[in-house]
Amino acid sequence: MKFMILVKANPEIEGLLAETSYAQMQAQMAEMETFNVALKKAGVMKDCDGLSLSREGKRVRFDGTSRTVVDGPFTGDLVAGYWIWELPSIEEAIAWVERCPNPMPVPSEIEIRPFWV
Repeated sequence: MKFMILVKANPEIEGLLAETSYAQMQAQMAEMETFNVALKKAGVMKDCDGLSLSREGKRVRFDGTSRTVVDGPFTGDLVAGYWIWELPSIEEAIAWVERCPNPMPVPSEIEIRPFWV
């Protein structure tokens, strides 16, 4: 089964990330790279990347045939990054996420979503 693993954020977390020192970010990135290497060696990870802050993004809202472009920053739940993993079950995906270092300098959340079969 393929899964998208979503690193979640919100405007508060984005604000804290903007205030995080370069040294703190480097230490976090080193921890995450160790985890990513383990995922690759196990043949689990198919792709991954982090996303820029929502203030750099755009959203397109749909209403029938109308389209409206909205500039960031955005409110509510945000996606900060993702992995695409391939594993036999969601339970194995959960086990890998439980091994993951916290991807944020504050309490955070990771969402596991299977792809449509």
